[in-house]
Amino acid sequence: MANFLRNYPTETRLLVVLLAICIFLSLATDSFLSLVNLTALLNNSAVNVIWAVGLLVVLIAGGIDISFAVAASVVQYVAVYVFEAIGGGNWAIGFVVAIVLGMGLGFINATLIHYFRIITIVVTIATFNAFFGLLMFITSGRYLYNLPDWWTDRIIIFEHQTAGGTWAELTLPVAVMLGAMAATWLLINRTTTGRQLYAFGDNPEGARRIGINIALMQFIAFGWMGAMAGIGGLMQVNIVQEVVPNALIGRELDVLAAVVLGGARLGGGRGSVLGCFLGVLLVAITQNGLNLMGVSPFAFKMIVGAIILIAVATSNLSFSRRRPTRSGTRS
Repeated sequence: MANFLRNYPTETRLLVVLLAICIFLSLATDSFLSLVNLTALLNNSAVNVIWAVGLLVVLIAGGIDISFAVAASVVQYVAVYVFEAIGGGNWAIGFVVAIVLGMGLGFINATLIHYFRIITIVVTIATFNAFFGLLMFITSGRYLYNLPDWWTDRIIIFEHQTAGGTWAELTLPVAVMLGAMAATWLLINRTTTGRQLYAFGDNPEGARRIGINIALMQFIAFGWMGAMAGIGGLMQVNIVQEVVPNALIGRELDVLAAVVLGGARLGGGRGSVLGCFLGVLLVAITQNGLNLMGVSPFAFKMIVGAIILIAVATSNLSFSRRRPTRSGTRS
């Protein structure tokens, strides 16, 4: 326990804050600690956690990506036509299609960043607008409802009927979320590539001098983000049972706030999957608690903005002292 407290100070503080908020909300509302509400929280947070672990890898590598929600929307729409062309598909094919399409969009970001030496935030703002504009232009904003049955069927991995007769359920997106967390943890903690991503994010010039392939690091980071964007988009359709081109726009800031709140540094070289998960939970619980207490949703947006501002101010990043590298990863 002492080693955990010493090695994971940010995660420890987040756990303490989460417990304090949960205790307060359990006293302030009757429904917060109900099994129905807690399982709903996990179900509703699953997509954000999937995106968050993808963004974590990008932040560890010293970049930033705000285009992933739009990328997920593009994957959703294109996947519908891919499944139609192959006769319907199934979950195995669905994951392959979502990952391949998402990685392709992530590689576009990596290509622009590395070969054109443009800082990551500028590239992802540009691709955010380009992807979204192209999607809306081609689709004319049409909603898609005629989806394969396997994609929209609810798959329940846990269910329990409460004393009041309501059902508490955990669905497929939660299982996929756990898989995405495990895969990301393995990547950044148990592979040479993960150690290189941390080194590259912490000191790009030093990493280049010791022989780390800078281009490869960027393609891995943004490719991983793209894959998680695609998987998250796939799960979002399973939840809402429709494809809406602009439904995911705006969630990227909530995810960014959660990841930096969980200890990922805006500048690279630091971050953990546990902190990332706790950050998403803290943001989700805050929003849920405000809703249960009848507080205006605009208050939540103010809180998210404050979180991002505090994270930037305390990220130990001195923009004036860091010069952009050839790879353009500083943002």
